[in-house]
Amino acid sequence: MERPARLYGLWALLLCAGAGVAAPAETQPPVTNLSVSVENLCTVIWTWNPPEGASPNCSLRYFSHFGNKQDKKIAPETHRSEEVPLNERICLQVGSQCSTNESEQPSILVEKCISPPEGDPESAVTELQCVWHNLSYMTCTWLPGRNTSPDTNYTLYYWHSSLGKILQCENIHREGQHIGCSFVLSKVKDSSFEQQSVQIMVKDNAGKIRPSFNIVPLTSHVKPDPPHIKNLSFHNGDLYVQWKNPQNFYSRCLSYQVEVNNSQAETHDIFSVEETKCQNSELEGNLEGTICFMVPGVLPGTLNTVRIRVKTNKLCYEDDKLWSNWSQAMSIGQRANPTFYITTLLIIPVIVAAAIIVLLLYLKRLKIIIFPPIPDPGKIFKEMFGDQNDDTLRWKKYDICEKQTKEETDSVVLIENLKRASQ
Repeated sequence: MERPARLYGLWALLLCAGAGVAAPAETQPPVTNLSVSVENLCTVIWTWNPPEGASPNCSLRYFSHFGNKQDKKIAPETHRSEEVPLNERICLQVGSQCSTNESEQPSILVEKCISPPEGDPESAVTELQCVWHNLSYMTCTWLPGRNTSPDTNYTLYYWHSSLGKILQCENIHREGQHIGCSFVLSKVKDSSFEQQSVQIMVKDNAGKIRPSFNIVPLTSHVKPDPPHIKNLSFHNGDLYVQWKNPQNFYSRCLSYQVEVNNSQAETHDIFSVEETKCQNSELEGNLEGTICFMVPGVLPGTLNTVRIRVKTNKLCYEDDKLWSNWSQAMSIGQRANPTFYITTLLIIPVIVAAAIIVLLLYLKRLKIIIFPPIPDPGKIFKEMFGDQNDDTLRWKKYDICEKQTKEETDSVVLIENLKRASQ
């Protein structure tokens, strides 16, 4: 009896040891009837049925992903929908498994693809981009495709969940080579605002070009309107700027830049505003609903011109690159007196004219002083040797004539005297 007992104990030990080792997971059969459809403009929906012959003890989950194993998802639903631009071929692979563990080996993956729209790819529009202006209206622009006629008439369609149906944009316009269209799109007051998108499709009326698609999330490509400067003031040597934000935006969702131009110093400074509260409590209560910022190092005795622009930040939006236009400029400080400049412009020509007259009057004297005459050595030697003989002869002739005249005069006087004596 000892031997069977030992065998029984060994068997029990083996059973206990085996209980601590997990059995390999059972691979489930693949899903069935996988199909794909398109709703709205770019909403792609894949649906499938549970696998046949699945284990009754398995809590089925479905593993799905796109090509290159992108956007993996494990969920109990037998469908999956995505907003995808239909410009390229899109394939979804689906498999079944018994848990949400990503490391679990799913069933054989079943794939279903959706082909891009028909038409020549070179005929589709390019650079299709959309900007949501101040959460009020959206403008989309694009360039014509390469293989298109210049007189092609384009049509833009758009859709988002608040509309309920696809609408056509009527305001088609051209800006140089770009073609655009604008349509009203107010801010959606919905809890799922961050998850919504606008679906865009551009094609021609004749159906000769290939349609082009774009998905624009409502949290990106947002361009605010410029703010409005309400007041500029100096307090304790600092410049305080107060402005009002564009409508539809919270202050915490915006970033700011303040530009200050000083006319005297000819400086151009741009300040990035991180803290939008003034250190002066009196200013904060002056204008309700305004933002205040203190600009350091501004000369109060000069003319200062201020402009402001804003953009969305990543606290509320995904995109933080689209700055608004600059606001209208506002100036503060003392302007330069125009009378001084006018007087200066009149005095300078008078001074220049007087100086020219003085120079003309004293030109010869200045010329002699500045450029004195240089003696001619040849003339000096000529006077010393050549001209001297002529002068000597001339003086000799003069002396002879003078001597003869004097002798004749003396003779006449002598004769006269003798006559008088004889009488």
